[in-house]
Amino acid sequence: MSIFEENIRQLDSYVPGPEPPLREPERQLWFLKETRRLVSSRAAEAGRKLTANVHTFGCQMNERDSEKIRGILLAAGYELTDGEDADLCLYNTCTVRENANMKVYGRLGLLGNYKKKNPSMIIALCGCMMQEPTAEAKVKESYPFVDLIFGTHNLYRFAELLYRVLSGEGPVCEIWESTDEVVEELPAQRTYPFKSGVNIMYGCNNFCTYCIVPYVRGRERSRTPEDILRECESLAADGVKEIMLLGQNVNSYGKTLEDPVSFAELLRRVNEVEGIGRIRFMTSHPKDLSDELILAMRDCDKVCGHLHLPLQSGSDALLKKMNRHYTREDYLRLTDRLRSAMPDLSLTTDLIVGFPGETEQDIQDTLDIVRRVGYDTAFTFIYSKRSGTPAAKMPDQIPEDVVKDRFGRLLAVVQETGRERSSRFTGRVMPVLAEHVNEQDPSLITGRLDCNLTVHFKGDPSLVGEITDVRLTECRGFYYLGERAAVKE
Repeated sequence: MSIFEENIRQLDSYVPGPEPPLREPERQLWFLKETRRLVSSRAAEAGRKLTANVHTFGCQMNERDSEKIRGILLAAGYELTDGEDADLCLYNTCTVRENANMKVYGRLGLLGNYKKKNPSMIIALCGCMMQEPTAEAKVKESYPFVDLIFGTHNLYRFAELLYRVLSGEGPVCEIWESTDEVVEELPAQRTYPFKSGVNIMYGCNNFCTYCIVPYVRGRERSRTPEDILRECESLAADGVKEIMLLGQNVNSYGKTLEDPVSFAELLRRVNEVEGIGRIRFMTSHPKDLSDELILAMRDCDKVCGHLHLPLQSGSDALLKKMNRHYTREDYLRLTDRLRSAMPDLSLTTDLIVGFPGETEQDIQDTLDIVRRVGYDTAFTFIYSKRSGTPAAKMPDQIPEDVVKDRFGRLLAVVQETGRERSSRFTGRVMPVLAEHVNEQDPSLITGRLDCNLTVHFKGDPSLVGEITDVRLTECRGFYYLGERAAVKE
């Protein structure tokens, strides 16, 4: 029986009292049971199952949040669909860049047209964008047909909020500025049966000057290691081969716990969970990456040989303006220690071009570090002025033509060094997690190395979800072609 099936079994056997409990998650189970009753009644009136669509914008943490939302909707009796003309359409929003907000506003107009055709349709918005007072106000004023708005801190109350909408309460808006609650024991429907994210902490205390996340996700809150390990054990029993430990800055995990536990110690404990074959984590802030963690990564056989370590800039002047709390030499010493402990380690990074005040020397400093570190790949971004952050008010915003020129030069160096670095595994036999049938060629299986590079190889669909040995025959830039290695007798 899968975790989700067990959740439904428990819900079926749950007998609600006359009033909702005060304690969580029992309170949400009460509302979920009542929500199921209301959904069943509406479905009977419609003569069909009600449909729901969940569209996710943003990061891996948003993706994990959407898995919880989909689980609650399924448990409530909805049938999931890809169409945004569903009986319930929910956008889980991102607000890292302002164009993410504009995408949501643009799509809301389309949903308004759908609602005219189906007045009983429920339109819901949640996530980081909704934590911004200006976004909340704009939605209420310009899109009054939205039925439900909630934020990042009270996502676990989705069943309760949906119950209020279905009960005819009218537009419901509940956004909290902060919370100390960590409620995870609710139904979730994973995107992949064989891999899953596991939230280990929430929020961020770093306040990089270009970033809105601390303002919308709140301050750091860590889950207890006992809760995390229980979830990992349940996932392993449910057939999950790979887990990704998630947090805005996993390296600072455990500092808010009553009995502090380091991320390195947590990693060692998760490594002991039977059934889990691979462990990934993100995101790591360079200022908090300890030697203790490097040793744990080296020693733990299940921890993947890949680390995403955002640099943002190779310029000390810009790093200081960004409030990153490390210098270029700090970063280079750190990558030297990582490579000394794990020579094959794949490093990836984030880079920002066009930060206010950036000079030609600053971009040359960044190019220098890209060449010296040798990233497998880098996610390069043109600086986007984000209202509500200190950087948005800084003088010396860079002209667009200058930014585009610098971005093009940086991208060329990233691609050149990345191709060279990525090809180092050619000819080796390495384990690959088969993830799906290739969309362009159904005779191929697409999978991923533990270093996070993609591999395409001939294989049967029955391999999906399994870890299998593949000989890497040819590197084509940022992916490999391979062939299954002979099975050892």
